[in-house]
Amino acid sequence: MNRLPLSAALLAALTLGAISLSAADEIPPYHDPLSALTIDTEGGNYQFERSSLDALKIHDPIEGFNRRMYRFNGQFDEYVYLPTVHAYKTVTPKLVRTGVSNVFANLADVPNLANSLAQGKLQKSGRTTARLLFNTTLGVLGIFDVAKAMGLPQEAEDFGQTLGHYGVPTGPYLVLPLLGPSTLRDTTGRAIDWSIEDAAAYLDNRSYMNDNPWSYGLFAINLRYINGFRYGSLDSPFEYDQVRYLYIKLRELQIQQ
Repeated sequence: MNRLPLSAALLAALTLGAISLSAADEIPPYHDPLSALTIDTEGGNYQFERSSLDALKIHDPIEGFNRRMYRFNGQFDEYVYLPTVHAYKTVTPKLVRTGVSNVFANLADVPNLANSLAQGKLQKSGRTTARLLFNTTLGVLGIFDVAKAMGLPQEAEDFGQTLGHYGVPTGPYLVLPLLGPSTLRDTTGRAIDWSIEDAAAYLDNRSYMNDNPWSYGLFAINLRYINGFRYGSLDSPFEYDQVRYLYIKLRELQIQQ
C-alpha cells in the first residue's frame, strides 16, 4: 500500500475545516525602502555608510543581475507569493498547516541524514535517524513531530554544508529566482539534495508528487509559509547588502557546527 497518498488523504480530510485568521497571523504589508529613497552622492553621510558597507563586501561578481533578481523576488513576494500564503492561512486551520509542514520536514530529514553521515557527524546522524523512525511511525507518516516533543529537534544538514565542511569555497554570491540568497556552492548543494531525495524515494514521495502536481504547489506555499523573512522589513536602503552579508555569515556558522 502506498503510504504517502494515505498521509495526503488524512491531510485532505482535515482541510474540510476552516478558521479565521487572528490578528497575530496577519502578514505585514510589503514596504520597499528604495521606492522613496533620494541619495545625495556628494553627501558625507552617504559616503560614510558606503565605506562601512564596503568593509562588509562579499564576493559578488554579478551584483547587477543579483540586485535585479532581488528586486524581482521582492515584487513577486508582494503581489503573488504572500497573497497566496495569506489565502492559504485563511482557508486552512493551523492544525493542518502544521501537519503539512511536519510532513515535508520529515521528508527533508532524509538528505539531512545523508549529509550528517557524509560529514562524519555520527551523533547527529543517530538523532536524525531516530527522528525519522519516530515521526514516520508514532507521528503518522510525519504529520505530527513527536520527535521534537521527545527532545529531538530537526538538525538541518544540506550538501552545501557538506561541501563547506570539506573546504570547498563558497564561490560567487547568487540570488536565485524565488528562493533568494545563495552561492554557487549552495546552489549545487540544493541540486544534490534534491537528487538524494529522488534516490531514496522515502515513502515513495517523489513518485506521488510527480503523479499529483498540486503537491508541488503545496510544497512551494509551505516553503514560504515557514519562512518569516519579509522584504523591506529591515527598512534600509542597503537591505540587499545586509542580507548578503548575513546569509554568508550564517552559512559559515552552520558549517562550523
